[in-house]
Amino acid sequence: MAINIYQVQSPLSQVTRDHTDAYLKTVGDALGEELKRVELDEFEKSPFGLVFVASGGSEGIFKAGYEHFSEKPCYILTSGESNSLAASMEILSFLQERGKRGEIIHGSVADVARRIRALEKAYRALGRLKGMRMGTIGAPSDWLIASDTDGRAYGEKIGLTLVPVPIEELISEANRGGYEPNEYTEKLMALGYDKEEMRKSFNVYGALKRIIKKYDLNAVTVRCFDLLDTVCSTGCLGLAILNAEGIYAGCEGDIPSAVSMAILGAVSGEPVFLCNPSRIDTAAGEMILAHCTLPVNMPKSMKLMTHYESNSGVAIAGEIQTGACTIFKADGELSRYFAKKAELVENLHETHLCRTQIKFKLDDFSYFLKHPINNHHTVCRGDHVDALEEFFNLIG
Repeated sequence: MAINIYQVQSPLSQVTRDHTDAYLKTVGDALGEELKRVELDEFEKSPFGLVFVASGGSEGIFKAGYEHFSEKPCYILTSGESNSLAASMEILSFLQERGKRGEIIHGSVADVARRIRALEKAYRALGRLKGMRMGTIGAPSDWLIASDTDGRAYGEKIGLTLVPVPIEELISEANRGGYEPNEYTEKLMALGYDKEEMRKSFNVYGALKRIIKKYDLNAVTVRCFDLLDTVCSTGCLGLAILNAEGIYAGCEGDIPSAVSMAILGAVSGEPVFLCNPSRIDTAAGEMILAHCTLPVNMPKSMKLMTHYESNSGVAIAGEIQTGACTIFKADGELSRYFAKKAELVENLHETHLCRTQIKFKLDDFSYFLKHPINNHHTVCRGDHVDALEEFFNLIG
């Protein structure tokens, strides 16, 4: 995937095309994506404006082309040669006088690539979330006493709509039964768990898929504990499959957490695990997060067990590759968020925790112990904190 760039350069400049090509290739290699030089007509279609100021004396050329992309934020890339930084400062002042968002991207190749990557992820996420429809299947669980939201901020800030669906509809569909097998159901069946329990779990999955199709949904959150006495199963496996399919699926009817899943997934492009902080050891700098709805495509290995609290249904006990991860949560108004890089150091298999259990190294726990955003948090592989911070800068 290429990132479009519009280049401006003074006709008097001694900078050659080969020289600018080499610089853009060096940055693109560090970025892992091509920086593609395009003309104004194609540049107008880009999600954000990345202008390469190749030399001094480019200010007038920029101004002449500015009317073609004046509606989008403009980020100014400079190589630090041939007076390009000075010209970029003049251009940024021009933008700010007009109340436009702008920034000079300047520094080492690694720093430049890191900044462009964060911008690209943030703008891509906004595009993915715009128009998303999230089904709220049943009311939030009774214990979610601080997780209410009317959803207005989601529509205003990221273009996401909440679609209420009665929990009774899911129960009826699950009892009707049936699902379409796919690579994930086959993979799970191959693990050799109790066939009757698998059948009931897959019936919940099939019911969710039919509801998603009926209401044209891209994401769901489910009041899943209501399934225990009515379907005699849980939603764990169905949600795990949906998340692997790219349909963000949260449990317990928790709306802010499901939206947080969608944001983190859209920013990172990675599967997202919705989980609970379960234990903190401040002296050791360690925290354990656990839950029963791990996406099928996230662990390096897994086995099937019952859902922890009810000891019924089917849930995944998975092991996730150790290394850098991002822990994230946003509140129901998208006015406050937590995003932190953490090191996943160990997978656990304790008896008295939800089935997938992961231990992280962190340097500070004050957020969790003093000002947490509710209980559920989301986790994905890799460090995406810069991109999340830029995402929230964009939505204000």
